[in-house]
Amino acid sequence: MDQKKDEKLFTEFPAVTTAQWEAKIREDLKGADYEKRLVWKTYEGFKVKPYYRAEDLSSLSYLKANPGEYPYVRGNQTKCNEWEIRQDIDEADVVKANAIAVNALERGATAIGFNVEKVVAVEDLIILLKGVDTKKAALHFYSSPNWVEFARLLVPALKKLGVDAKSITGSFDFDPISYLLLYGDFYYSQEVDMAQAAELLAFVAAELPKFKAITINGDFFHNAAATSVQELAFSLNSAAEYITFLTDAGFSVDEVASRMNLCFGIGSNYFMEIAKIRAARYLWAKMVEQFKGATDEAKKIYIHCTTSIWNKTIYDSHVNILRTTTEAMSAAIGGADSITVLPFDVTYKESDEFSQRIARNQQVILKEEVYLDKIVDPAAGSYYVENLTDSLITHAWNLFLATEEKGGMIEAVKSAFVQEEIAKVAVEKSKDIANRKVSILGTNQYPNTKELMLDKIEEEEDFDNEEVEEDDEKGPSYEPLFLFRGSEDFEDVRLATETYIADGNPCPKVFLLTIGDLAMRKARAGFSTNFFGVAGFDVVDNPGFKTAEEGVKAALASNAKVVVVCSSDDEYAEFGTAVAKMIKNVNDQIIVLVAGYPKEIVENLKEAGVDDFIHVRVNTLEFLSDLQLVLGVTEEDEYEDDKD
Repeated sequence: MDQKKDEKLFTEFPAVTTAQWEAKIREDLKGADYEKRLVWKTYEGFKVKPYYRAEDLSSLSYLKANPGEYPYVRGNQTKCNEWEIRQDIDEADVVKANAIAVNALERGATAIGFNVEKVVAVEDLIILLKGVDTKKAALHFYSSPNWVEFARLLVPALKKLGVDAKSITGSFDFDPISYLLLYGDFYYSQEVDMAQAAELLAFVAAELPKFKAITINGDFFHNAAATSVQELAFSLNSAAEYITFLTDAGFSVDEVASRMNLCFGIGSNYFMEIAKIRAARYLWAKMVEQFKGATDEAKKIYIHCTTSIWNKTIYDSHVNILRTTTEAMSAAIGGADSITVLPFDVTYKESDEFSQRIARNQQVILKEEVYLDKIVDPAAGSYYVENLTDSLITHAWNLFLATEEKGGMIEAVKSAFVQEEIAKVAVEKSKDIANRKVSILGTNQYPNTKELMLDKIEEEEDFDNEEVEEDDEKGPSYEPLFLFRGSEDFEDVRLATETYIADGNPCPKVFLLTIGDLAMRKARAGFSTNFFGVAGFDVVDNPGFKTAEEGVKAALASNAKVVVVCSSDDEYAEFGTAVAKMIKNVNDQIIVLVAGYPKEIVENLKEAGVDDFIHVRVNTLEFLSDLQLVLGVTEEDEYEDDKD
């Protein structure tokens, strides 16, 4: 088959202009609001159009650069999209941690992250690293209480293991600004902590030249509910703080920038996360250029990505595997240098061999079966991704400059500017989750009502914000950053129901009195089952009753404390009124609800005895929490604590 390589496809179809597209879209909308229906208003503060065309790329100058070329939007690599499959090991016992590491490296991992909080001697490191092939695996270390001392232990340990310290690659998770954010204080003091940065950088340059000395932990912003714009900007501000201090201490910009790396949290906003990584490389290159950095090595940034904690759940935790798969894909397509996939069960227990293997194999599949490591920057040229990248670059740079005007990152943290900016978004996101405008499957939508988790929850490994006050009786000097998961409030509601049952009480029962129009009663019964299932209530569905009397009789016989009338708006005037009156005449302690909100007759229904209405505009979290209080599932003090 003889075809010309430069032959254009579909030439028989006439070109369509943007004006024609717009006209057709508005015609199909039939008068509906274009902006409300089709334009996505992001948490990041910019709007995303329903479609993009080639003309939307005309102003993007960086598109002319190839992979491996400044400003590195398309990645640092030129021939493939290789990344480290990193497994982080929280095990404090060095013997056990070593066994986990060796096993992981034999089964697909190419980098290990070690928790070295308890490492205090060279002998500890010899045990920890025994059998780890440093020629094939990068070593990353986190949680050391003193990074300079740790680095001084690492070099002789490597020597005794027969490893040339100057040949190994990896990183230290040294980031005193993140410590300040999390705990509201410096580890020692601002002067001592920043002086350690200079001491560590000098040691690494001399003894561990392929190591990254400083890690900017942007994932903390992410797991506090920050937007991608905030995560990018504040990470950049932290980096600028270190560069400024260390250059004042005598290092060159190139020496500092080339020994830093970024760590981002990757959530389920698939294309936004791809764009975030691409934007980060551009922003880093531009920032280093502004600092008069000269070398390509300094303008390239090593990016580690770890899957989000923010969107992970206790209930239906296997859904976390689906979440982390798309997150790992975003990181890989975006061009991350290394990726950690967190095990699906980390929200409620210490991960085990099974969950660690699944997490590791997710990345192995993305390489060995999906071949995401074969193509550099596969998202390049996508009108959508390129415009997302550009929007993130613009908005993140503006926020970066605004934060610098506050005196830089440390001063912005001390004044709580950073924390307050993120808190605004956290409130907005939490509200959207409470209203179920944002779905968390298995938690605030489509719960597995038979699942019980109360006895499966071990002490969580996540950052505990209460530790901040426990560590120091006087409390933190500055406002700490509040880390949490989006599903926590709904999980608390359901766990309260489980606790109530475990204390010997019957599960709160909700009786669905389905009557009238078949389609509407089934739809509203489905909505109600989902609504109350979120709280772990026992929902009794029915095939439908012919009369209100028949339905009320069955409802009373069920001993349910809550009865939900499920019918059509047109029939509520008859059935809703009748059911409410009959039930209240027999037992006025039974809560009568209507599924839907027939606004024309709401007052009439209330007068008849209807207590409330459940519908898509209800704050589900607040409604269920209030209902638990009324039913005696929770007590006033407990409820107020949960609200706080």
